[in-house]
Amino acid sequence: MEYKNASELLSKYNQAHVLEYYNELTEEEKSSLLTQIERTDFSVLESLGNDAEAERGSFEPLGAVTVEEVEKNREKYTQAGIEAIRAGKAAAVLLAGGQGTRLGFDKPKGMFNIGQTRELYIFECLINNLLDVVKQADAWVPLYIMTSEKNHEDTTSFFKEKNYFGYNEEYVKFFIQDMAPSVDFSGKILMESKSSMSLSPNGNGGWFSSMARAGLLEDIKAKGVEWLNVFAVDNVLQRIADPAFIGAVILSGCESGGKVVSKADPDERVGVLCLEDGKPSIVEYYEMTDEMRTSYDADGRLSYNYGVILNYLFSIDRLEKIVNNKMPMHIAKKKIPYMDENGTLITPDEPNGYKFETLVLDMVHMQESCLSYEVVRNREFAPVKNKEGVDSVVSARELLKENGVIL
Repeated sequence: MEYKNASELLSKYNQAHVLEYYNELTEEEKSSLLTQIERTDFSVLESLGNDAEAERGSFEPLGAVTVEEVEKNREKYTQAGIEAIRAGKAAAVLLAGGQGTRLGFDKPKGMFNIGQTRELYIFECLINNLLDVVKQADAWVPLYIMTSEKNHEDTTSFFKEKNYFGYNEEYVKFFIQDMAPSVDFSGKILMESKSSMSLSPNGNGGWFSSMARAGLLEDIKAKGVEWLNVFAVDNVLQRIADPAFIGAVILSGCESGGKVVSKADPDERVGVLCLEDGKPSIVEYYEMTDEMRTSYDADGRLSYNYGVILNYLFSIDRLEKIVNNKMPMHIAKKKIPYMDENGTLITPDEPNGYKFETLVLDMVHMQESCLSYEVVRNREFAPVKNKEGVDSVVSARELLKENGVIL
């Protein structure tokens, strides 16, 4: 991006101060700042002033293809899914833009070694799970890995160093998640230095627009991909490009699907796949009324029973139709390091500004239909969010061992 274009873009959003020190920068710093401006989504700033979250609609329960029904139809579902994979119609998208900070690890979360007597990395667990499908279908599944500006170099170098954990590197492509600026409470973009804005990833809902911006839609279309299975890095047990899941969604005629688990109890803090104003949606645990939480169906199951595990299947056709739609913007008060007027980097003790993010759960509500597909919790749900306790390294290790993985 040229200086003139950057200046015009910033002026449009009343952020000309970003270039205040431009003439003091080295050529390398100038280039870096202009690249940063080019890659940043400034349209999020239009959300300022809309502090209140969008009002939710009317919720209704959404049933699921239960574990029992899946088993009864597994052969049919699996065959349809394998046919789609062999025809090149399915690909996988790994959301891996985060760091392992909560694990006490300052590298990409996927690089965390979850092994005990041997090296076994989170990335390796996921690739091993995908390799199971490659063997089953006798076909490679294209894999797109979303990184962030902060972890891209570490992630790509790690995959090369580990020889892609046995995956065919010709089928792996990386792309960097779009970044959103952080602002102070007056809406002014905060600077980390004279040559760098304070930025953060634009949330997991930005994965498809980030793919499009990276030019990967051409690659997807050239391959004939029709379905994208998007999943998060931190669930080491999840089945990726699962033929039975893909087949069930295709045979259902739905334009999307979501893997779910039955809630452990009515108060489990998990988002639930449901209907909102007649369309698929996710209601967060804190949005549910007491009546919603404790309501049961005639068969004894909770009415709002199926918790999402961030493993979705989306139709490319539908994604292309909604990619330019405005997604709901979630604005959060945060403690954001910033450069003061003296050029000193300040680390605040209290929230001093806003960060912006979009969420993949909002993409679900942009679909006309979504197949809720139940999986067995202790076979496909081992999130690694904390060092110890619930959804931790400790609990995930126990579940891996339970599923025959040698640690």
